[in-house]
Amino acid sequence: MAVSQDGPPGAPALVLIHGLGASTRWWDPVVPMLASSYHVIRVDLLGHGRSAKPAGGGYSIPQQGRRVGQALDLLGVTHAVVVGHSTGGYVATALAEQRGDLVTALALIDTGPRMDAFISDGFVGKLVDVPVVGQLLWRLRTDAVIRRGLSTAYAPGFKIPQQAVDDTRGMTYHALIETSHAADDYLHRRPVPDRLVPLGKPLLVVFGERDQRWRPSSAALYGVVAGARVELLPGVGHSPMLEDPPRTAELLITFAGAVLDSP
Repeated sequence: MAVSQDGPPGAPALVLIHGLGASTRWWDPVVPMLASSYHVIRVDLLGHGRSAKPAGGGYSIPQQGRRVGQALDLLGVTHAVVVGHSTGGYVATALAEQRGDLVTALALIDTGPRMDAFISDGFVGKLVDVPVVGQLLWRLRTDAVIRRGLSTAYAPGFKIPQQAVDDTRGMTYHALIETSHAADDYLHRRPVPDRLVPLGKPLLVVFGERDQRWRPSSAALYGVVAGARVELLPGVGHSPMLEDPPRTAELLITFAGAVLDSP
């Protein structure tokens, strides 16, 4: 597992987990703002970025969460505020389910709460629905095709970064599909808000009001978690850390500060 670290090593730990088809690079716009006060740790999930892309198993959400916990153990991190974007929010939740001692609080960014809130995942959906066709499309993929597929990851009209295209292109078909199936399976087994209620962790939920992958109104479902703070960002789609970095960083800094300052 590839790991990036920024900020003072002795500062409180803030862990950032990317979503499907992404990498640590999706957090680049917010890291300078976060790293002034926190030890920012980013991971490339299995099958993504610079991490291994095995042809076998290991892609389930609980396995991904366990792997992040092991990485933090190796770094000597004993407590962390964990932030997950989209599918990364499921990994963050799984980590909190497994390691309540390690996870101090959770921030979920455009993480779909349950399957009936789903709208579309664009390109990935086309690849998953008919595997034979999906494999052919994947072999023939071009930047233009990937860019069109990624359009649902942002508000309409947002200019898609080349790095996002490169991250998706750099995955294997197996890793992409296995991760997508794993996210669906995790949600089918139990909705995220229901998983969070018994954990009793401070929770921040951030959603773009123009999210094209999950119904923005579904963010309200997280209200069943005691003390949850839900923020809807106007003019923003599925990826606030790329579309509105200052506002996203501000929300994370304020949330983490309040959690760490509480008795």
